Amino acid sequence: MEYRRLGDSDVKVSLIGLGTMTWGEQNTEQEAHAQIDYALDHGVNLIDAAEMYPVPPRPETQGSTERYIGTWIAQHRSAREKIVLATKIAGPARQPHNPRHIRGEGNQFDRKNLTEALNDSLKRLQTDYVDLYQLHWPDRSTMTFGRPAYPWVDDEYTVPIEETLSVLAEFVKAGKIRHIGVSNETPWGVAQFLRAAEKLGLPRIVSIQNPYSLLNRTYEVGLSEYAHRDNIGLLAYSPLAFGWLSGKYEGGARPDGARITLFERFQRYSKPQAIQATTRYVELAKRHGLSPAQFALAFVNSRPFLTSNLIGATSLDQLKENIASAEVKLSPEVLAEIDKLHELQPNPAP
Repeated sequence: MEYRRLGDSDVKVSLIGLGTMTWGEQNTEQEAHAQIDYALDHGVNLIDAAEMYPVPPRPETQGSTERYIGTWIAQHRSAREKIVLATKIAGPARQPHNPRHIRGEGNQFDRKNLTEALNDSLKRLQTDYVDLYQLHWPDRSTMTFGRPAYPWVDDEYTVPIEETLSVLAEFVKAGKIRHIGVSNETPWGVAQFLRAAEKLGLPRIVSIQNPYSLLNRTYEVGLSEYAHRDNIGLLAYSPLAFGWLSGKYEGGARPDGARITLFERFQRYSKPQAIQATTRYVELAKRHGLSPAQFALAFVNSRPFLTSNLIGATSLDQLKENIASAEVKLSPEVLAEIDKLHELQPNPAP
């Protein structure tokens, strides 16, 4: 397993990170523990969660993912220092699908909400600290979660980034979190966090967790340069586009227990243009004798701006295949073919 530095910190994280958003919905506690065991045995050290998980978010299951991780930690106290544990605070409900059951619709990044969210996460995780604490989405209206264009919404109120970062800095000083990250963020937002850190002498963000896959390479425009110039690395989520790039939904197939089969909510990668592009990438993978899933993950792994590729799985077989993608290297010829397809149909599922 390859390891990459988390921003400008002294922490190194595995090229493959373990995503957990199915734990508590599609995966049982026992299955979650088995995934952690297997991942750690194969070099994965980054485990990424969120207070909102599992997904789809429901009041009845909210926090289950963190609880499952917490019971594993309670059984493996000596292993806590070997894990880079990340979680997230849910943002305000500015879009229809944002959850409204976590501290209400006014769940903004102020002192009250940040304090309550972090303390509750620490209790569920059964740990005194998290290595990376992330803001799940911005405290303002932006182009997140598949919005096709900047919304031009004048929000009634947003917590100033300086205020949010100041509170998070206190958590760092208290030892409750080691590092700060953002998620579903924009170039403007990243710039504001860096400016606030420099202006006020506060901790810099070390990472950004945004979608990145063969179907959505929008990160390359405007955000990827931050990895190079300011050392803000990408934690890529949805690298398989909700499983579409594994090829399992080809030809209209809907396997039992699969996410798209179970939940109508997940339409981001189900648009006709995305399905058409997916078929082309799946065919390209097979033409080169590669598993479509490993092909798609290997592409993400190859990006110089990537810090960790957050894979998710609902079975150990899927987990094994996804982690093994760390050993798959795409040739320059294959990468060139990918770019040709991308030019033909760029970002069909932003």
